[in-house]
Amino acid sequence: MLKGTKPALIKRIQPVSIHGQISLDVTFVDPSEPDGQVSLARLGPESVPKDLEAGDRVEMHYMLGVVTQISRVKVEG
Repeated sequence: MLKGTKPALIKRIQPVSIHGQISLDVTFVDPSEPDGQVSLARLGPESVPKDLEAGDRVEMHYMLGVVTQISRVKVEG
C-alpha cells in the first residue's frame, strides 16, 4: 500500500528501549481474521494513542507499506 489506512485489532504492546530511546512494538492482526497472521509495527510513543491496550480496534496508517501512525476507530452510536 502506497498510502492509506487499514483496520486492525491490537494483540500486544511492548515498550522497547534502544540506546535510551523508547519505542513501542505493537503486534496486531486483521480484525476479520483474529487468529490469522500477526504483524508487528515499531513506532514512537507520539504515534500511538496514550491508552492503547490489547483488544482495541484501531486504524493503522501506512506510507509506502510501513505503519506510520495508529489511531482509534470512531465508534458510532
